[in-house]
Amino acid sequence: MVHIWDCGAGRLRELGSVTAESSGHDKAVDRGAAQKTPAVAWHPHEPQLMVAGEGRVVRWSPAGPVDLKGPPPTASYRSLAFSPDGRTLWATPSSGDEDSAWESSDVLNPLSGTVSSGPRWDTGMVEHPGGGLVATLRSDQGATYVLFARVDHESVPGAAPRVLRRALILDVDGYETPVFSADGRHLAVRGNAYDNSLEVFAFPSLRRVLATPLGEPSPGYPYPQEWLDRMRAWSRQNIAFGTRPGVLWVGTPTGTLIEVGLDTEAAVVHDALTGSPVSGLGTTAAGDLVVAGAGGELALLSVRGDSEKTRRADSQTSRAAVTAFLNGTSEVPEILDGDDLENHLVVTDGTRTWESDDLATVATATAADPTWLRLRAAVNNARDQGN
Repeated sequence: MVHIWDCGAGRLRELGSVTAESSGHDKAVDRGAAQKTPAVAWHPHEPQLMVAGEGRVVRWSPAGPVDLKGPPPTASYRSLAFSPDGRTLWATPSSGDEDSAWESSDVLNPLSGTVSSGPRWDTGMVEHPGGGLVATLRSDQGATYVLFARVDHESVPGAAPRVLRRALILDVDGYETPVFSADGRHLAVRGNAYDNSLEVFAFPSLRRVLATPLGEPSPGYPYPQEWLDRMRAWSRQNIAFGTRPGVLWVGTPTGTLIEVGLDTEAAVVHDALTGSPVSGLGTTAAGDLVVAGAGGELALLSVRGDSEKTRRADSQTSRAAVTAFLNGTSEVPEILDGDDLENHLVVTDGTRTWESDDLATVATATAADPTWLRLRAAVNNARDQGN
């Protein structure tokens, strides 16, 4: 169930709820692990919320919920995203063959109901505040790519995002949708299946400016129960950027919010939900923080904003950052059968950069290197020894 709240005039008022569970519809093809929460996406300009379920997508508006035409009964979307102009809905995994569902995505035209194929992605899609660019994840157990894609400000309905060569690479999998700061200078990524990590990268340089585990690092498999409990106490949806540049907010299991100054390297703790773990943290369009507690609490917190002059400067900074990023990369060509996306990527972990040829020949790695690089070196060595 998804609950919709109005947060105008500094107050919270529940408007209604919607579900996309099957009701007389054909059962969707089983895509693997059970989906714990519905996939949702807000329209960027209108009060419309898309909620995905088995074989259907429900469009909620103040007039009430209606089924979106287009998704076939085999659809079982785990993530939804609107194009920045709101004319296209992107959904993953694809509704095609079960064995290859995660190898592509669906591109839906909400007006005509037509469905076409798009690039592979698996976790969220977020627009840079400067416009013209989105970020998403492509995950595997060994490594996760943060992919960037070019989008048009006024696209043709049903257009797919165009993946770019420059990408971030994160160790292992289990990450949440990336979060851009309001001024577009930072990108934060929360997750990691094993170490409960938080990483922040400067944009457009993709230089890593913060990397820290929340809680204790992984003790190694098999994991002690007390460590698993501490890991689960930290919500995976507990970070948000407000309106102030260079400030990241982090919710904690004790109900406090940590204000992290990325430029000043200072942290301040604020009381938010005393005694109740923060289970979710987000930002409204006005820059207020929305805090959800594990006990069912929901709070709207006003944070000191910046002047109109500063906001205009931030908007200019955001647009300049996107322009610089696009000028420093190019689109990935059409991926043909037998080819692989990683053969066209230039990846960085925030400290080092690898061309595709570099990764094809890397043969050494130390225990201090990320898991994905050690695996790549081992695979390359085994291949070379076999030759």
